[in-house]
Amino acid sequence: MDISVIIVSYNTADITTACLESVVASQRVSYEVFVVDNASKDGSAEIISKKFPSVRLIANETNRGFGVANNQALLECTGRYAVFLNPDTTVAPESFYTMVAFMDAHPKAGLAGPKVLNPDGTRQHSVSTRYPGHRYGAADLGFLPGNIACVLGACQIASANLLRELGGFDEDFFLYGEDQDLCLRVRKRGFEIGFIDDAVIMHHGGQSERGTLPVDVFRKKFRATLLFYRKHYRPETVRKLCQRQRRRAFWHIFFIPLQMLMMSDKTDALRKLAKYQALHEEIEALAGL
Repeated sequence: MDISVIIVSYNTADITTACLESVVASQRVSYEVFVVDNASKDGSAEIISKKFPSVRLIANETNRGFGVANNQALLECTGRYAVFLNPDTTVAPESFYTMVAFMDAHPKAGLAGPKVLNPDGTRQHSVSTRYPGHRYGAADLGFLPGNIACVLGACQIASANLLRELGGFDEDFFLYGEDQDLCLRVRKRGFEIGFIDDAVIMHHGGQSERGTLPVDVFRKKFRATLLFYRKHYRPETVRKLCQRQRRRAFWHIFFIPLQMLMMSDKTDALRKLAKYQALHEEIEALAGL
């Protein structure tokens, strides 16, 4: 088996169906597909089971998070490579074949990602050369192979054996941040992160959070960032990073209300204020641990 495709769904029946249709269309590789449903309330598990009987469905009774769900399927994979694929993506024909060919030709690459497009065809930022807090924490990471820090978790291909050696995703990351953490651990094991420019996916983005308030999405992402800091950087580096974020939050919490005095439409300003208030609350909670 060339690849094991793993898709984690959560209240995304409509887009998961479109994703699966793209997966099974014109893929010139041997593959198996897993869908792990995290207790969706929209009938996702039933719809997938009925429309795609060949898919190996794992239906969780609770939302166990992105990392845990992927790891559940990883235990059962038989492919040489595992492909982590978000349900809000569609895969261009031949992309899996191109991804497998890249990995076979680049043994130093432990994990790689394809080119990612927005629904309008423009290119989506999917490759980073820096980790969160890199300005202060780079020295803590030591020498790392390759120039790419991480590729977007919307689609990643990696050696299944390497992933098992690493224990898959760190399950402390419930949602967000786990892709950066995995890429860093791959590099710490001595492998590079690759980018496959001639393999393409389309990514809609944020569909599993359609019913979540923007401030709550921001809070989840920032919690993941703080977890990344604490896991990979020295305590003194974490303090510097948190002090910087605290100053940033104070500045905005002070000035945004002043700016609002001269605004007729305060909607955007209120959103920003809520975001920085959430940031301040998360930093203070960390300081109290």
